[in-house]
Amino acid sequence: MENPIINNEKLSRFEMEVNGEFAYIKYRPYKGNIAIMHTFVPESARGKGIASVLAKFVLEYFKQQNKKLMVYCPVVAKFIKEHPEYEPLLNKEYRG
Repeated sequence: MENPIINNEKLSRFEMEVNGEFAYIKYRPYKGNIAIMHTFVPESARGKGIASVLAKFVLEYFKQQNKKLMVYCPVVAKFIKEHPEYEPLLNKEYRG
């Protein structure tokens, strides 16, 4: 993927332009943690691994920020299940 991923803090999402549209992962701060809410990839760009690229970027970003995560998004939850090295980021008091 050559398009940059940016943290659009105004919209609370990490986004990447794809085919003139945006793929993104929405998040929101919650009690000192981060809630990962939703992943969207435009239909024209699906099946190309964009959601995985976004998920990895977001997880690495919050890892560096020392934030614990509550994952409501099934796409990100699946990514973490397939990449257990990110499980320590999960808020153990939360079960999503």
